[in-house]
Amino acid sequence: MLLDRAGRVNEAIAAYERLLARWPDLPDCWYNLAILQRKARRFDAALASYQQALDRGVSRPEEVHVNRGVIYSEYLRRDDAAVEELQAALGLNPTFVPALLNLANIQEGFGRREEALALYERILLADPHCYDGLTRYAHLKASAGPDDALVDRLRRALQHPGVAAADQASLGFALGEVLDKAAAYDQAFDAYAAANLRSRASAGPRGARYDRKQQEDLVDQLIATFSGERPEGVSRDSAAKPIFVCGMFRSGSTLTEQVLAGHSRVAAGGEIDFLPRAVRRELAPFPSSMAQVSGEQLARLADRYLEMLAKLFPGARYVTDKRPDNFLYIGLIKTLFPDARIVHTRRNALDNCLSIFFLHIDHGMAYALDLMDIGHYYRQYRRLMAHWQRIYGDDILDFDYDEFVSEPREAVGKLLAFCTLEWDENCLAFQRQANSVKTASVWQVRQPLYRHSSGRSRHYARHLADLDAYLKGSEPTSSPG
Repeated sequence: MLLDRAGRVNEAIAAYERLLARWPDLPDCWYNLAILQRKARRFDAALASYQQALDRGVSRPEEVHVNRGVIYSEYLRRDDAAVEELQAALGLNPTFVPALLNLANIQEGFGRREEALALYERILLADPHCYDGLTRYAHLKASAGPDDALVDRLRRALQHPGVAAADQASLGFALGEVLDKAAAYDQAFDAYAAANLRSRASAGPRGARYDRKQQEDLVDQLIATFSGERPEGVSRDSAAKPIFVCGMFRSGSTLTEQVLAGHSRVAAGGEIDFLPRAVRRELAPFPSSMAQVSGEQLARLADRYLEMLAKLFPGARYVTDKRPDNFLYIGLIKTLFPDARIVHTRRNALDNCLSIFFLHIDHGMAYALDLMDIGHYYRQYRRLMAHWQRIYGDDILDFDYDEFVSEPREAVGKLLAFCTLEWDENCLAFQRQANSVKTASVWQVRQPLYRHSSGRSRHYARHLADLDAYLKGSEPTSSPG
């Protein structure tokens, strides 16, 4: 336990393994070992250790089944196995809320709205103060207008004594969404603004602060590190080749991936965290480390990435890696995979920034909590993308959301040609894909193509005047303290 707290996870795993080799009949120790193995991304080993905990009579076995389900769903992309684990948990405890929440999320991922709603209703019957369940229920439930009973329910929950700031933030974002759907735009904006403030507060006194200078320095370093000639590299034959889809969050990347996944030769990889994790752990401090990293190390990194794709998506010829913030790592991507094709998703700048402000995003993206910080991050993103396009222009396709919804067939034709794929009519029927979608855009991509997200910012023109001016070139107001 001390080794784990010190961040020495592999040593902690070894200590548990020595312990259990001598005294194997300790179910709680098998459980703790599984947690560490999952942390170390040794997922098969974690599943085996969880099974040992079950076989040896661990207390609260429903928790073990949920943890196994999370590994299957989130890491191994085996939702069928995840459902079996969650059903086993509910067989032991029919009102176990974590199992119901995870099962509902899987149903959402497959676009099964009614099944997910029924599960959220079960959750709220079992625990009326399960705010995760209420916010997800509100996200799915149709709204009759600003006087809908759901609006009142969310407002009452926000005022309930003792509600934590994190729950207040979640409830506030749900309230904003319901009001936005009801066309009560001023009320919706106020709800979203308050939710972002609560989200910042929930991060504590030192958390969730966006450093504009730090972001500018990062972009400067990336431009200086990856400049001039294209990097030399070795093209690799692999069972599955990646197609990278990146851009700002909420710029249409999930929709683009679903379009590509309609093709018979493409599998949807979703938001693969391999590259950001490698940058944090193996290439830190990035990008300055690129001056010292060896060609052999980069070759091993590329091979591990391709092996991971082949393991997760057996039989796929192409796999999309739809991690939006990989736009930061395009120089690294082209170093690892010189032939890589990169689809850059974009949309109207104001629509994009507003959509980020209206989404409850992890505190690691601190810029998302303030409109002007979003504007600053957006301008830095555009500066970096302009650099990548100067260097790798032929290998980067701008796939514009607004152009796509206006002329879908033409846009899809360009996309497939860029990816060296023949035409497939199924790419225009993206809403009928049977794959699981695990992003905030899950319900948008389950509908036929619609245009009401284009120009959405016009409903909030009064609230966005300063941001609009800044995106057009004026300097931003100071960031909140």
